[in-house]
Amino acid sequence: MAGSNPNAKPMNLTLKVWRQPNRQTEGQIVDYKVNDISPDMSFLEMLDVLNEDLLRKGQDPVAFDHDCREGICGSCDLFINGRSHGPEKGTTTCQLHMRKFSDGDTITIEPWRANAFPVNKDLSVDRSAFDRIIQAGGYVSVNTGGTPDGNEIPIPKEISDRAFEAATCIGCGACVAACKNASAMLFVSAKVSQLALLPQGQVERETRVENMVAQMDIEGFGACTNIGSCAAECPVGISLENIAILNREFLTAKATSNHLA
Repeated sequence: MAGSNPNAKPMNLTLKVWRQPNRQTEGQIVDYKVNDISPDMSFLEMLDVLNEDLLRKGQDPVAFDHDCREGICGSCDLFINGRSHGPEKGTTTCQLHMRKFSDGDTITIEPWRANAFPVNKDLSVDRSAFDRIIQAGGYVSVNTGGTPDGNEIPIPKEISDRAFEAATCIGCGACVAACKNASAMLFVSAKVSQLALLPQGQVERETRVENMVAQMDIEGFGACTNIGSCAAECPVGISLENIAILNREFLTAKATSNHLA
């Protein structure tokens, strides 16, 4: 394993895991012991070890979300010791390794806490509210032809870089979990900014931001706190500058819109 330490000693840990059978049933923290955990394991591999032990005992394994395990898909949404994705800055849970913890540690593992992200089971939450916000934004109607034609549209490098940085948002929801108001402003601002900055996004520019913000409110996300905890916990470093862009886009759209409500 790359970066592994052959002299690293296995760890014994206490896990305090949120267990909740379904949306209708109240959950609770349950304590588990895991032993001989390699510091080179990822956090999700450690949970795999826990689940294998539970299955051997005939118990229900802990449900948690994951897919790529490469920090790309954003589905490994866990709240670890009070922080989105855990103690290491700029990483998702699947990129977090157990060497960030010490032998004998107690680790508390919870799902995202937000009304708009209901718990499906245990550590698995329903983040489809994000999908509905994206859908509310609609499509880009500019016909750019094939990829070569689209690449021929002149875009200044500074603008393309800013749009690309906004587009790197993986929609994991760490910003929502980190915010005391469970605001989705950083996520929505990234999705609005990436198209508002580009010429391909100009046709629906005003309706897009109005519709996405309206859907965000319908989903029950809270107001922005302006304290920056969302950007601090974002695993891909989405900038707070995007929220300023979102606010400007929204106010401009409302100033020229017939939908004044």
